[in-house]
Amino acid sequence: MSTEEHVWRAHVVRRLRERNRKECDNFKEIIEQNNRLIDHVAQLKADNLKISVENEQLRSAVSTGGTGSNVAIATLEKKLLSQQEELTELHKRKGENSQMIVDLNQKVEQQRIIISEKEHSLVEQQTNNNRLRAEVQLLHSSLEELKKLNNTMLDEHTALQLAFSSLEEKLRGVQDENRRLLERLMQYKSKDADKLNEENESIIRKRSAKLKRDLEDAVREPSSSSNAASSPGAASLQRNSSPAQFVGGLIGDEDFDEAAINGAMEAIGLDDNEYISARFTAGEIAENSRASIDTLKATGYLGQANPTKILMKFEAHENESHAVRWSPVERMVATGGADRKVKLWDIGKNSTEPRAVLSGSSAGINSVDFDSTGAYILGTSNDYGARVWTVMDNRLRHTLTGHSGKVMAAKYVQEPIKVVTGSHDRTLKIWDLRSIACIETKFAGSSCNDLVTTDSLGSTIISGHYDKKIRFWDIRTEKQADDVLMPAKITSLDLSKDCNYLICSVRDDTIKLLDLRKNQVISTFTNEHFKISCDFARASFNSSGLKIACGSADGAIYIWNVNGFLEATLKGHSTAVNAVSWSPNNNLLASVGKNKRCTIYSES
Repeated sequence: MSTEEHVWRAHVVRRLRERNRKECDNFKEIIEQNNRLIDHVAQLKADNLKISVENEQLRSAVSTGGTGSNVAIATLEKKLLSQQEELTELHKRKGENSQMIVDLNQKVEQQRIIISEKEHSLVEQQTNNNRLRAEVQLLHSSLEELKKLNNTMLDEHTALQLAFSSLEEKLRGVQDENRRLLERLMQYKSKDADKLNEENESIIRKRSAKLKRDLEDAVREPSSSSNAASSPGAASLQRNSSPAQFVGGLIGDEDFDEAAINGAMEAIGLDDNEYISARFTAGEIAENSRASIDTLKATGYLGQANPTKILMKFEAHENESHAVRWSPVERMVATGGADRKVKLWDIGKNSTEPRAVLSGSSAGINSVDFDSTGAYILGTSNDYGARVWTVMDNRLRHTLTGHSGKVMAAKYVQEPIKVVTGSHDRTLKIWDLRSIACIETKFAGSSCNDLVTTDSLGSTIISGHYDKKIRFWDIRTEKQADDVLMPAKITSLDLSKDCNYLICSVRDDTIKLLDLRKNQVISTFTNEHFKISCDFARASFNSSGLKIACGSADGAIYIWNVNGFLEATLKGHSTAVNAVSWSPNNNLLASVGKNKRCTIYSES
């Protein structure tokens, strides 16, 4: 305790000495000068006292009558006068010094105030300095952590690069093996084609020889019924049958082709006129036969019946309905509308109440689609996004955002891993649903209205655009095939089940049928009353790929067969029909339009 008290006292004494030194240093010269003046005044007072004493002594001497001392007295008086003047000067200088001391004291007070302010500012600066040092220390620690994290990320990046290089090598190996297998497959197919051609040529030669013999027998013995009966093509001839009728009957027989008939007719030695007449008549017979078969197919006698009866009709959405799609495994329909909802309807139970309402979109729905298992449903929206829901629990699983325009269509690619979306921002994006991230962007140069994928692996993406072009994208090789130009902007695409044929609804009020093996338009479907209702009107193949349905602006649904024959016109909407969808499992047809309703058609 005594040690602490001694330290405290020593600290106070040291501080007092320092303050005394600081305050005295500023006035040291003035104090010294003042002390000298005071000493000088004291000396003058002593001299003055001494002179006064001498003066009194002189006066006493004068009063006693001494005359010789007058001179001394006068001298002393003069000296006294000079001393008084000097004393007056000293008093004057003392007053000036006193005034100087007052002024300096005021300046000292001002300096003290300034020093106090500076000390206060210094304290604040020291506080800020301490705070900044703490922040710097914190930043240093954060920097160290970031450096460690960066090193870890670099190590992970290096490991991923090594893994990626390994996978690339494996991919190149697989691609090389795939290329070798394709070459071998093409060689095998080429050999099979050569063998098939040889077999066909052998069959044609045999048929030509047989037909030549039969025709020679028929010419030599026109009245012989036994020889006529020996030929499969001559069984329908009468005794007076002409060569043209005989040839026409043979053309209708499936066992003979035109090349064999030509060889046989030339072999029997018909003259030019008979040959030309027989060929013309035979061609007419063949054409009439083909026309009859096509008519049977077109009228539905050789195909599936058309859905003409309205099975159900219900209000699907609060506003206009935009999209409809059947589930691949259930009698269930999904619809999407301008009310920002996707709704599921159980058609098997004939229920007009929705089985589920899938929400999450902040703008109108443009398209809906199921995966091949029917477990997931994919919807696109005007809010620049696409979403994936699960059908079982009706939960929103993924939200895919990244487009800068409304998303018009989406399909699964390599399901259920990836999804491709097409947007009005002139791009197609491929999304990985495992990381919920865009892994590739394809720049089309024009707004995409619809798209399809060729198979479950999604090796080829086909997209229809505002600039009238159908574009083909191979995601395995990242190459784009030649575009197919349509006469007007494209509103929808749909593939047949075998992925060999594509229908394309076009804004010039026609539907085009393309053979994807040739990338050529092979048929056009139209009608004088048929009008495409909007820029996103959807057409659909039926499950067999033999019929095509599309809604019209007059509220009707037109059904054609693939031969171009209009089979049926369905009435059920009072306003334009936006989309139709054919059930993959039965002959049911669903449609939605501007009047909010969904209509289900079945066979009568």
